[in-house]
Amino acid sequence: MKLVKTKTKKIHILTLGCAKNTVDSEFLQRQLRANQFTISEEINGSDLCIINTCGFIESAKQQSIDTILETVEKKKAGLIQNLFVMGCLSERYHEALKKDIPEVDKYFGSNNLPDILKELGAEYKYELLGERDLSTPSHYAYLKISEGCDNPCSFCAIPIMRGTHKSKPIDEIMKEVVSLSEKNIKELIVIGQDTTYYGLDLYGGRELPSLLKSLSTVNGIEWIRLMYAFPAKFPLEVLDVISDSEKICKYIDIPIQHASDSVLKSMRRGLTRKILSELFNKIRKKIPGIALRTTIITGYPNETEKDFEELITFLKEIEFDRLGVFTYSQEENTSAFGLGDPIPQKVKEERQTYIMDIQKEISYKRNVGRIGKTAKVLIERIENENYIGRTEWDAPEIDNEIIIPKSKHLKIGSFVNAKIVDSLEYDLFGEIVE
Repeated sequence: MKLVKTKTKKIHILTLGCAKNTVDSEFLQRQLRANQFTISEEINGSDLCIINTCGFIESAKQQSIDTILETVEKKKAGLIQNLFVMGCLSERYHEALKKDIPEVDKYFGSNNLPDILKELGAEYKYELLGERDLSTPSHYAYLKISEGCDNPCSFCAIPIMRGTHKSKPIDEIMKEVVSLSEKNIKELIVIGQDTTYYGLDLYGGRELPSLLKSLSTVNGIEWIRLMYAFPAKFPLEVLDVISDSEKICKYIDIPIQHASDSVLKSMRRGLTRKILSELFNKIRKKIPGIALRTTIITGYPNETEKDFEELITFLKEIEFDRLGVFTYSQEENTSAFGLGDPIPQKVKEERQTYIMDIQKEISYKRNVGRIGKTAKVLIERIENENYIGRTEWDAPEIDNEIIIPKSKHLKIGSFVNAKIVDSLEYDLFGEIVE
C-alpha cells in the first residue's frame, strides 16, 4: 500500500539504538522536510510514525520490538494513521516481522532512504547530499564516515544488517562538515563500524589520517573526536595527526572486547593480548595525557575463569580512562552462534559488575591525576546553578562531565578554560580561569 503524499503531512521519527542510527534519521528528516512534509515532535496526532530500529544484541532487539508493539496500539487507537519500520532490526528480520506484526504498513531495511521517500510519493533530493536536520544538542554532531564492516568478529551481526564496509568519499564528507560548521557545530564525533578501516575500499589504503587532517582545516570546528577505532592493524599515523593537531581531541575509543588470547582467537579479532598492550603503550607514549576508552564483553561462550582473570589483569595494567561493559548476547547467523550460550546470565552480570567496580577505582585514580590541570571545557547545560560541561577527554552521553559553579554568564555551546579542583569516580569539578 503506497501512501499518498497529499494525505501524509505530519511525520514523527522515533530513533532507537546507536549514534549511527541517529545520523540516518537526521538525513531522512532533512529529505522529508525538503519534500514539504512537517516533522512532528509528538507521535500522537501524526499521519505517519517511522521507527528506526536497532537489532545489535538481544536487549536492543527487545526494545525495538516493544516500541513497535506499543506504536501499533497507538495506531489501533487512532492516535497515528500509519506506521513504517526501518533500520537494523527490520533489515535482519524483515520477513519474520512482516508475518508477526502485520499491522505495520511497511518495513524497510537499514539503507533504504530513497525507497521510503518513493513510498511517500516523494523524491530523493540529490542536491541536499550531506545535509541533515540535527537531533543532537546544537554544539556537536556525529559524523558517519562509512557504512557496514569487513571484520569477521564471531559475535557480531553488524555485517548481516549493514553489509560490507563502504567508505564515504572524502569530498562528500567535507561537504557535510562544511554544512555542519555553518550550523555552528563545534564538535565532530567521528563514527563508523570501524573508523580505522576508512578508505581501504575506496582508495586502496587506510586514509583516516588524511581525513582527520582535512577535517581539521574546516573553520568553526574546534573539536574532532575519534570513536570506534579497531585495534587490529591500527594505522599508527593517526597518532601523529592527533599529536600535531590542536583540534583533534586527545581521546580515542578503541573497543577491545577481551584480552585473553584464547577468547580473542575465538572472537576472530585478529590480534593478541601482547599486540593490544603494545598498541596502548605506543599511544600513551606518543600522546601523553590522552584519554583511552574501550568496550568489553563478559560471558563469551568459551570464557573460563582463567580467561576472565587475564582480562582483569590486563585492565589493571592498562588503566583505561573510560570503559563500558556488555554481557554476551548469542546472535543468529554469527560464527559464534554454534558455540551455544553456556555461561549463565547471572555469571555474565557478576563479571560485568566486577569489572565496573574495578573501573570505578581506576577512573577515580585517573581523574584525581588531572586535579590542578587547566582544561578547555565545552559548556553543555545549566543545572542547579552550575554549568555542566565536558573536557576533550569525554564524549557526550557515555563519559564524565565537569561541574563548574555559575560565577559568570556563559553561553551553552561555548568553550571556557577551567581549572580542575576536585573529582569523583565519574565527574570532575572545576573553576573558571579568567
